[in-house]
Amino acid sequence: MRLAVYLDRQQMELIDDKGSAIASYAVSTAKNGAGERYGSERTPRGLHVVRAKVGAGCAPNTVFVRRRPTGEIWTPELDAAHPGRDWMLTRILWLSGRESGFNRGGRVDSLRRKIYIHGTGNDASIGVPASHGCVRMRNVDVIELFERVPLGTEVDIVEASGERFRVRIVSWNVERARLEHLRREVFVVEQQIPEELEWDGRDPACRHALAFDERSVPIGCGRLLPEGDIGRLVVHRDWRGRGVGTAILKRLIEIARYAGFERVALNARSDTAEFYARHGFVASGAEFMDAGIAHQRMQRSTELA
Repeated sequence: MRLAVYLDRQQMELIDDKGSAIASYAVSTAKNGAGERYGSERTPRGLHVVRAKVGAGCAPNTVFVRRRPTGEIWTPELDAAHPGRDWMLTRILWLSGRESGFNRGGRVDSLRRKIYIHGTGNDASIGVPASHGCVRMRNVDVIELFERVPLGTEVDIVEASGERFRVRIVSWNVERARLEHLRREVFVVEQQIPEELEWDGRDPACRHALAFDERSVPIGCGRLLPEGDIGRLVVHRDWRGRGVGTAILKRLIEIARYAGFERVALNARSDTAEFYARHGFVASGAEFMDAGIAHQRMQRSTELA
């Protein structure tokens, strides 16, 4: 089983191995919206797993601080006596990010940020964004969920539930075969780029974004080089014009920003320069030829509009 948390719907679904939702829960995610940086009080997106489970056997409304029961039992009177306190109640599922540079490592590490799924005493907040970054649930729901999902359960936190694809930050060592297959199909076969030019030896040092359809078939990819350049952005012909390229580009800009880059640059094919211009890239320098194709150097700030 796996979990999907939809920020736009403030809902969580428990999904079986056939892809069917077998349970649905109303939740409350961050009042500040989606985001991965430490201290942002935003709910991180992307793939996570349940790293730890805390509170087995504790009474409903047990109060936790730093994942330890305080001996208190939440009541409306206790809540009134401590206005503004961020209550963590009943059960805790501690999440760990699985996308390096996006929700894992450095100042975007969900585990270090202490991102939990936990119970709350304020049921009125369920269904609306109100938390400090965690995923709040009704106590009865978090008890049920706690019993149903084991350690290691995947948790996908999704900003827009209507998207029919997902973009992940992946490791070249893990996803090399699928990245190579997709790029060979588009660049080498379709666009006739010489094989020896496509494989420049830099991929192991890059961070890669890979887009999947609902059947986990790769449909697009791109990479961020160590110096902050974006490259090798490609979308399968069946998915062009459906927002996949935009989603990959935005994710690469985000991880560049999280890595500390203030600007990103790329060498755009001249016939694709308009696409990048729509996403804030500005031409810099004269047009040049690469692999027999006209290109334009472009750059932009890493701050997303």
